[in-house]
Amino acid sequence: MNSATKQEKINIMKLQEALNYFKNLESKTTKKSEIKIYQKFILILTGLESKDLSDFEIQSIEQKLDALDLNSTTTNTKRHFKKALHQFQKYLKDSFSLTTKGHYTSMGIGLGASFGIILGIVLLSGFERSLGISFGISIGMLIGLIIGRNMDSKAMALGKTI
Repeated sequence: MNSATKQEKINIMKLQEALNYFKNLESKTTKKSEIKIYQKFILILTGLESKDLSDFEIQSIEQKLDALDLNSTTTNTKRHFKKALHQFQKYLKDSFSLTTKGHYTSMGIGLGASFGIILGIVLLSGFERSLGISFGISIGMLIGLIIGRNMDSKAMALGKTI
């Protein structure tokens, strides 16, 4: 193993280091929007520590954390960490089928509202246009909520929730 490979191996951010890093950032800022992002990272990292992951899986997650370049200094830290959080959540979902609590519920509500608008325009056109759209959105969100909650409960039962 050459010295460059050894150096790469040493610089990989460990889960506990990342957790401490975000706790430190959370304590230093007063902006609520940044605090929420840091708390989401803390929640995910704490959940990962409690999971029974293999050494290979932990190493893979730590490499992803390192690839997110969390230590970089940017002018817009909120946007940087929000983007990193989104990429990290996508990575966990794609690689390990791990989701955060309420992931499918929020996705179901959003999709339900979108399809509800179409439902309101097409099927509920007998009502006044705005009333039909309102009913469609409500019905779509309700259906999305039910489906999302069902999927969240299945993910929790399978242990795929962080």
